[in-house]
Amino acid sequence: MYVIRLGDGTLRVPQSLTSDDGRLIGNAYVEVAPGEPEYERWAAESITEEEAARRRSRWLAENDELEREFLAFKADQE
Repeated sequence: MYVIRLGDGTLRVPQSLTSDDGRLIGNAYVEVAPGEPEYERWAAESITEEEAARRRSRWLAENDELEREFLAFKADQE
């Protein structure tokens, strides 16, 4: 998940919620507006919505070898 910078400057920052014993409950985005605490820290690593879409498309197009390796690994575990 990436920190995504929207057109108006608002950031969508990924956040995970875990249980007391460390199990993942869910992932979501929280919005951080310019001027809010932590904005500058997150803005430094943010990407635009368009860049996020390009990365997602590239990953889908180029992950065939990794997917084959994972499926082979998974088959060995069963």
